[in-house]
Amino acid sequence: MKKSVISILAIILGLLILIFPMIGVIGAEAIIGVAVLLISIFLLVSGISEIDYSPTKSIITVILGVIILILSLIILFNPDIFSFLAAMTIFLAGILLIIIGLITLIGNRDNKFGFWSGVIAVVLGVIYIILGTYAKEPIVLGSLIGIWLVFTGILRIVDN
Repeated sequence: MKKSVISILAIILGLLILIFPMIGVIGAEAIIGVAVLLISIFLLVSGISEIDYSPTKSIITVILGVIILILSLIILFNPDIFSFLAAMTIFLAGILLIIIGLITLIGNRDNKFGFWSGVIAVVLGVIYIILGTYAKEPIVLGSLIGIWLVFTGILRIVDN
């Protein structure tokens, strides 16, 4: 039951990002901030729900979720920091996807879902960093996070 709820949450959050990558005329910092906020929500819920299966991975996931939550709120509510860290912020989501993918790979070595979810996160993180260098539209970057959340949700449903 927990996995189904987490899977559906991931798919919904991913689709929200894919459908509304630019709500109105929001700046890049808000788009990245919201995308990172949605990642933090997913990590927090996922980490808390998986405490029974893998306590170590769960605690690491929750800690990472809290760090990402704080980071997303800073990005959303302090545009000066975004301006100061603009170049790094674009790469930050990609770096976070890679870290999440590696944690998923380590925590789920015996699970097909964990393997493929981790691989997809690492690959999309690398693509995010590459596109962050050249992309002029934040829609592309937000969409990559949405794609990862949708794939993760689908893989979790298939794994059940």
